Amino acid sequence: MSQSRYHSAPVETPGMPAGIPYIIGNETAERFSYYGMRAVLVTFMTKFLVDSAGQANFMSEPEARSYYSLFVSSAYFFPLFGALLADMFWGKYRTILWLSIVYCLGHLALALDDTRAGLFLGLGLIAVGAGGIKPCVSAHVGDQFGKSNSHLLEKVFGWFYLAINLGAFLSTLITPWLLNSAPGWLATNFPKLVPADPVQLARLGPHLAFGLPGLLMVLATIVFWMGRNVFVHIPAQGPERVARSLTGEGLAALLRLIPLYCFVAIFWSIYDQSGSAWVLQAEKLDRRILPGVDPEGAWGWLGRDIHPEQIQAINPFLILVFVPLFSYIVYPIVGRFCRVTPLRKVGVGLLLNGIAFGMSALIEQAIQAGATPSMYWQILAFALMTAGEVLVSVTCLEYSYTQSPPEVKSFVMALYLLSVSAGNFLTFLVNKAILLPDGGSRLPGAQYYWFFTILMLLAALVYVPISLSFRARSYIASGDEPVEL
Repeated sequence: MSQSRYHSAPVETPGMPAGIPYIIGNETAERFSYYGMRAVLVTFMTKFLVDSAGQANFMSEPEARSYYSLFVSSAYFFPLFGALLADMFWGKYRTILWLSIVYCLGHLALALDDTRAGLFLGLGLIAVGAGGIKPCVSAHVGDQFGKSNSHLLEKVFGWFYLAINLGAFLSTLITPWLLNSAPGWLATNFPKLVPADPVQLARLGPHLAFGLPGLLMVLATIVFWMGRNVFVHIPAQGPERVARSLTGEGLAALLRLIPLYCFVAIFWSIYDQSGSAWVLQAEKLDRRILPGVDPEGAWGWLGRDIHPEQIQAINPFLILVFVPLFSYIVYPIVGRFCRVTPLRKVGVGLLLNGIAFGMSALIEQAIQAGATPSMYWQILAFALMTAGEVLVSVTCLEYSYTQSPPEVKSFVMALYLLSVSAGNFLTFLVNKAILLPDGGSRLPGAQYYWFFTILMLLAALVYVPISLSFRARSYIASGDEPVEL
C-alpha cells in the first residue's frame, strides 16, 4: 500500500474527500443486498420454507412477525461489537472488510438452503456481518473530513442516506419479482434452464431472490476494497484508550444521548413493522395499480396486482424525494416562524409515526369488516411514516456523529443503532407474548395495530417535556473544542 496515500488524519482540503465515492458506492450495493433480502423474508417464512425432506414447513403469521423482528433486532445489536472491534483492535477499514465477508457467507446460506436451518444460519451470519459494519461505515464517512471541509458533512450524510434508499428502492422492486414471478417467467421463456416439476420450479424463487442480494454484497465488498488507498484510516485506539474514552466527557456524551435513544427505540418498534405486519396486511389489499381497470383489457397491466412486498418500495422512493424536499424547502420555510432544531424534528417524527400506524389499524378494521381496501391507503400511511423517518433517522444519524468525541464516534453510532435493536426486540417480545399455541394471536386483527399506535402516541407525548431538558454539544473529527448548542 502506498504510504503517501494512506492517511491517518483528515487531509485539510476545502473539497470533497477522495474516498467518498467508494463509500457511497459500497453503501448503495450493501443496502440493496440487505433490504432485498429483508423485503421477501416474511413471505419466504410463511409460504416457501421447507423441511429437510423438501416438504412445506411454513410459519404462522405471528411466528413470522416474531422471527422477523428478532432478526432485525440482532442486526442492530451487533453494531456494539463491531464498534468495539474497530475502536480497540482492527480500525474501521479492516472491520468493515472482514465482516463484509461474513455478510456474504450469510447470503450464500440463504440462497442455497430453504430450510429453517439455512434460514437461521443465514440470518445469523447476516446479523453479525451487517450489524458489525453499520457503526463503522457511518463513522468512516465522518472520518474523511477535517476542519476545512467539515461544512460538507451534512451534504454527504444526506447523500449517504440517499444511497441507502436508492439501493433499498431497487431491491424492493426486484427481489419480490424474483421470488414470486421469475420461476414462471423462466419456465415460459427458457424451459430448458429450469426444473419441469412445478414443486421444484417454485423452490427456485427463494434461490433467485436471495442469490441476487448476495451478489450485490460481493460487489459492495469489492468497491470498498478499491478505495483502500484514498481513505482516511483512523487507527484503532486500543483497549486501554477506549476504556479511558468511556469515562469523563466520553461517558457524559453517552449519558446525554441515552434518553433520546429510548424514545427513538419506540419509533423503530413501530417503523420496522412495515416490513412484516404491513406486508402480511398488503396480501389482503386491492393491489391493482389502477383499481377498476380490466386486467385483460387494452390497458390490462394497470389492472394487475403488484406483489405485496413491492409496496415497501414506496418508502425508499419517498426518501429520495423527501430528503431534499425537507432540507431545501420544508425546513427553511418552517424556520421563518420557529427555530428548527434536531430535537424538535425528532418530536414531530415520533408523532407522524404514530399517526401512520393508526392508519394501518383503520385499514385492518376495514379488512375485518369484509372490505378490500386499496393499497393506496397503505401507501398514504407509508408517506406519513417516511416523513417521520426523515425527521428522526436522518437527524439522529448526523446528530449522533456530531454529539460524540472523536475517540468514541463508532461506539456512539453503535449506541444509536442499539436503539433500533431495542425497538425490534420489544416487537419480538410482544409477538411472543401474544402468540397462542395454535398459531393464533391474543391481539387479533386491528387490536394488534392499535396496541402499537397507542404506545407510539404516548411516547411522543412524554417526549415533549423530557426533550426540553436535553443539552447538546458538537464535535468534529479534527479535534476542535466542543461547542454548546
